[in-house]
Amino acid sequence: MAPRKNFRNQAKKEVRPAAVVNKNGVKVEASVAASGGGFSGTKIFTWFMVLALLGVWSSVAVVWFDLVDYDNVIERAKEFRLNFSEVLQGKLSAYDADGDGDFDVEDAKVLLGLKERPVSVLLREAKEESAVKEPDAVPPPDDDDVDGSQNTDVESEIQAAVPLPPISDDFIPDDSRDEATHPYEDENNAIDTKGELVEKAQPQQTLEESKQYNNQPGSPETKETVQVRYNAEAESVPEPEADVEPEVEPEVESVPEPEADVEPEVESVPELEAEFVPKLKENAEDQPKDKLKEKAKKKKPKLLNKFEKTIKTEIDAAEKLRKKGKVEEAVRAFETLVLQYPQSPRCRYGKALAEDGLAEKMLSNDMLQKAIGTYKEASELPNATPDLIKATLKKRAERQQFLGRMRGALATLEKLVQIFPEDMALKNDLGVAHLLIGDNNSAKRVYEEVLATAPSDGFAKVHYGFILKSENKIAESIPFLRDGLESGDPGTDDGRFYFHLGDALQRMGDDSAYKWYERGHQRGHFASVWQRSLYNVDGLKAQPWWTPKDTGYMDLVKTLERNWRIIRDEAQSVMDKTTGLFVPEEENLREKGEWGQFTLWQQGKKAGESCRSVPKTCGLLERYPEATGCKRGQIKFSVMQPGTHVWPHTGPTNCRLRMHLGLVIPKTGCKIRCTNDTRAWEEGKVLIFDDSFEHEVWQDADSYRLIFIVDVWHPELTQYQRQTLSPI
Repeated sequence: MAPRKNFRNQAKKEVRPAAVVNKNGVKVEASVAASGGGFSGTKIFTWFMVLALLGVWSSVAVVWFDLVDYDNVIERAKEFRLNFSEVLQGKLSAYDADGDGDFDVEDAKVLLGLKERPVSVLLREAKEESAVKEPDAVPPPDDDDVDGSQNTDVESEIQAAVPLPPISDDFIPDDSRDEATHPYEDENNAIDTKGELVEKAQPQQTLEESKQYNNQPGSPETKETVQVRYNAEAESVPEPEADVEPEVEPEVESVPEPEADVEPEVESVPELEAEFVPKLKENAEDQPKDKLKEKAKKKKPKLLNKFEKTIKTEIDAAEKLRKKGKVEEAVRAFETLVLQYPQSPRCRYGKALAEDGLAEKMLSNDMLQKAIGTYKEASELPNATPDLIKATLKKRAERQQFLGRMRGALATLEKLVQIFPEDMALKNDLGVAHLLIGDNNSAKRVYEEVLATAPSDGFAKVHYGFILKSENKIAESIPFLRDGLESGDPGTDDGRFYFHLGDALQRMGDDSAYKWYERGHQRGHFASVWQRSLYNVDGLKAQPWWTPKDTGYMDLVKTLERNWRIIRDEAQSVMDKTTGLFVPEEENLREKGEWGQFTLWQQGKKAGESCRSVPKTCGLLERYPEATGCKRGQIKFSVMQPGTHVWPHTGPTNCRLRMHLGLVIPKTGCKIRCTNDTRAWEEGKVLIFDDSFEHEVWQDADSYRLIFIVDVWHPELTQYQRQTLSPI
């Protein structure tokens, strides 16, 4: 510090002549030492600049290393500015991080990440950026706009500048903690490590209300399913990897048109199927046509009321932060706006969207619940536009469903339908909400109302047909399912509807079933015409029949085959009908006959009471986690009486293989077909097949057939996948 002190003392003794302009064009005072020696004006300027900049970076250094008292550093920096303050002001303004007009310790803290930038600065910068990027932004409306006399194009301009995320027409709802009418639902869902909301099995609801939307009799999601999902799509659970970025609401100016589903060309059935699948008709007239309707372009939603148009710039600035993924800053910005304008529905809606995005980033159910509450607040404020009410409540219902709160979503959708009774899309969504809680009768009434008003509504048709088939009204279901799929309406191109239409046609003896299966395969819903499971992991080896060596579970197979008599004897000991241990198959898979089952493990969970009845059998299996830990399968005894026929069907997932150990097998009359290969059981031997492929069973013997069924994980699934796949 001594050289600086000396330099200052010397400067005080200098004679100060008139100011001159140096070669850089800067006006400075030349200094000449009284003794006749000294520094030139240019050198003085240069030294002042160097020392001033050193002072700036010293501020940064002392903040980082905590070397010197901050106030002392500031004082010294001010001393060196002297007459160059205006120059330094221009040079250092770029580092003014806290917006107070100069560079000081607080700025250094912000630059070093030790302090957050004030919301006011963020909003100011966002507004400045908007002004630069959007020179044609609409100015606040003048007095004429306030009374509504002039405002023809203002709303469209506003929505172009503040694009909002589209709300899917086929979203699925749920149920909030703040719904006093449904206080009993548990918070048992989480957001997984990939930033996606993951459904978990509901309490008793899913078993006791097992006639749910995709758990209907005859569905690929049979009653063995506890996990209920609306979107049946391929699942791929990879090995752990870096967190996926949370989704940012897409920047779109309007709700986009759903893409038309164009029917792909039907390819020939693979050779394996050629002999046994009825030939697909190649005639163009015989192929179901997609009567894709040309939808009128949807108008941009009007989300701003008259007052909010006057604060559009402020809303834009906060919205820009959210669109850029700066969700923490966006939440703070919208909170500030809500404090300033507590009666603004649009500010409250923006806050809810920002909280929603932050919930995904934080993987926080609590934050998502907060967003759900804010959506409700926004919808209930006075002067909310109809479009904002609709968008807000639909988004709320969607997020409730993500948390597994189906009844709360149902209540939200019922409110929407009351407000907008003419909106058939909302009624369709309400029907789905009823299906998701197992209330098929209410869903049926909703779709009957829709079809009475809009008889060509494809979405209502496929769902109405789905309900009819679940009621075993096979013939009646076919025209609704077929017409709905042919309509090409949004929400109809779903694997379940192809599955159930094909299944209904098969049961009616109509070979065109395979045409629909092929079409479902071409659209990506089925792995093949034969393999029609809907809950799949991509890339797993797919073949109908397996050998013990193929599976790698040789030890398990040997244990079953060595101990088959012990297993048989215990099974026969519990077959007495008076005990009620064997329950009838209730999946609507039988054309005729009697078929009973006695379950020991389901979804990786042991049935303790059942195992106490057959302790030796359960003891044999305890050391095989590939079976007892298979969350997508069961371990059970199966007894089938003479005269029984099981319809062709497929299991729900490709994630398991099914072992059949023969216990009591009549000499003739019992057989099982998987794809085009028909086989018979043998006592003491294990048959292994992939039940995601179509299979069919006949029991035409004179006595009962008894087998032991053991489901195991597909051998190519990783340990991580086995741990994280949802139960079925």
